[in-house]
Amino acid sequence: MKKSVQVRNVIIGEGIPKICVSLMGRNKTELVQEIQYLKNLDIDIVEWRMDHYISIEDTENINEIVGVIRRELGEIPLLATFRSKKEGGEKELSNEAYEELNQKVIMSGQVDLVDIELFTGEELAKKLVEIAHLYNVKVVMSNHDFKKTPSKEEIIKRLCKMQELDADLPKIAVMPQTTEDTLCLLTATNEMTTKYANRPIITMAMGKLGLVSRLSGEIFGSALTFGAARIASAPGQIAVSELKQILNIIHSK
Repeated sequence: MKKSVQVRNVIIGEGIPKICVSLMGRNKTELVQEIQYLKNLDIDIVEWRMDHYISIEDTENINEIVGVIRRELGEIPLLATFRSKKEGGEKELSNEAYEELNQKVIMSGQVDLVDIELFTGEELAKKLVEIAHLYNVKVVMSNHDFKKTPSKEEIIKRLCKMQELDADLPKIAVMPQTTEDTLCLLTATNEMTTKYANRPIITMAMGKLGLVSRLSGEIFGSALTFGAARIASAPGQIAVSELKQILNIIHSK
């Protein structure tokens, strides 16, 4: 039986997919302004995209920054993500800097979830998962392909590897070039959920061709979806208000 994951008062993996929105402020002032805007939206989780923050390499200030975000969010769960440039992010860090940043965020005691990229390497990914769990932080292990859609077998293989590395929420995002690619992602999601997953998974196809995957999680097995506030953090995201309305319609039928 697939287990759910509880983060504060949000249960991921039960019923309607949860909605996450990204913070992409370049400094503290912008982050606070974004959070004030997000408080008016019907969202479940907030993701801090650390790669958008101008001075994120200066890890001495991490506790202060994440503390400000935590105070502003109140009880809304916080996911901390440094998305590498090779997977669609704004910056690139060495493995050593990536490890240091994530360790400090985890140990701050202010975040509820942390994103760890699968392809940082198995050894580093495993180490960060262990540290996160030691501090009661849940792990979203992720992989993003902004160029193509891997085969169904490869998508399932990557999600299973994340599960093997004890990620709480395996996640994959792909870029479809055809409608068949979107069907591939949805088929892989359904097969992973029904045959292999013992925890919630997160999947999506990006861009216009993949929009249906962001809406159909409850049907095919993806437990969380990303919506846009003022600015989308990935191609194909739609406004939170529209996303919530569609998810509610699907859930009620």
